[in-house]
This record gives sequence, structure tokens and C-alpha cells, in this order.
Amino acid sequence: TPKGVVVTNRAIVNRLLWMASHYSIGATDRILQKTPATFDVSVWEFFLPLITGATLVVAAPDAHRDPAAIAALIRDEAITTLHFVPSMLAAFLDAPQSAGLAIARVFVSGEELTASLRDRFHQRLHAQLHNLYGPTEAAVDVSFWPAGPDDSSHPVPIGFPVWNTALYVLDDARRPLPPGVVGHLYLGGVQLARGYLGRPDLTAERFVESPFAGGGRLYLTGDLARRRPD
Repeated sequence: TPKGVVVTNRAIVNRLLWMASHYSIGATDRILQKTPATFDVSVWEFFLPLITGATLVVAAPDAHRDPAAIAALIRDEAITTLHFVPSMLAAFLDAPQSAGLAIARVFVSGEELTASLRDRFHQRLHAQLHNLYGPTEAAVDVSFWPAGPDDSSHPVPIGFPVWNTALYVLDDARRPLPPGVVGHLYLGGVQLARGYLGRPDLTAERFVESPFAGGGRLYLTGDLARRRPD
């Protein structure tokens, strides 16, 4: 059963301003809007151009399912910035029309970015590749990793937290774990949702009190993670 998540304006604005600043997106960029509005990735596709002066290029309905159509749009509209879920990125790379495309930056999220897909991407396209991670309960994305051609990580990390956001790897008693030890991934910061609409029971289960100084709330993602030594 679908559940509603109450996300604040502040959370979305933090996410948008971080992305605009971190990736230096501005008036010379052309951002492709191809994600259905029912998927939270569409939020930055719609609104990032409107706060940075970039050009918003809206794909035809269902074009996100057609790699050849997307490749043609990238060429015809000089797209600089777009998003794929990794499974659709794989299909896009398989399409003959994608060979040799030059794009400023491609973002992936929503599924695991495998090391093999990262490497195949750089063999086929001239573009930056950025791996983003985040549940709907924390305003689209909470972490980023530059999966460039020199990245040899295996697996590809979810990376570093975005502005005003914290990632914790904790044990069953919510105590911090050292690098290399697998634990529960918790999120904190301004991007956390208020909770689930009309589900105080589920909200209390997943949005918990922080054990750290300063208090606040943490969100239990349900994902397992480990920190690298770096």
C-alpha cells in the first residue's frame, strides 16, 4: 500500500541549492526533464533550471523509456544535464544512438550503480558520472559520489552527505561503528521528512530520537552500510 511522506519546503530547497552550487549549474546549462512527476527525481529536473537560469527542456511523454529518443534529444537540444536510473542507463548505453555523446554531467540514482556499468559508461560517453543516494523520506538525495573514469571503487560508494545532512552507521543499540564494520544506515539533518501522513505508528518506528549531542531526529533507512577508512 503506498504511503504518503510529508516533506518540507526547506528540505527541498536545501537539496536544490546544494546541487546548483556543488555542480556549478547555471545559465549555460540545459537540463532534460524526462522523469515522471510521480518519481521524486523529477523535483530537481523541474525546479533546478528555474532557480539557476538554466534552460528546461521537457521530453515528450514516455520518452524516458526510449533510449533512441533520449539520444536524439541530447544531440538536438544540446543537453548538458540529465538523470537515469541505472537499469535505464544500461539500456541507453546499449542503444547505437548513444555512442560518442558528449554531455557535461549525468546523474544516476534509484538503484545500485555497479562498477561494471560505471566503467562501460566511460568507455562509451564523454561525460561526468555522479552517483546519488537517498530515500523519499529525506528529500530526494542525501549523498553523492563522483564516479569518474578514474574511480576504481568496487562497489561504487553512495559517498558523502550533501549540505546540512549527516549519515551514520550504527549498531543495533544505535552506537557508532568503526570503519569497515557493517551496520544500519541512519540519516539526519534538514532534509528529513516530518514523517508518514496519517501513520504515527510507522513514523515512530522509522524516525527516531538521535542519541548524539544536540538531539534531533534520525531516519532508519533499512539499508546496511559501512564506512571506508577514507
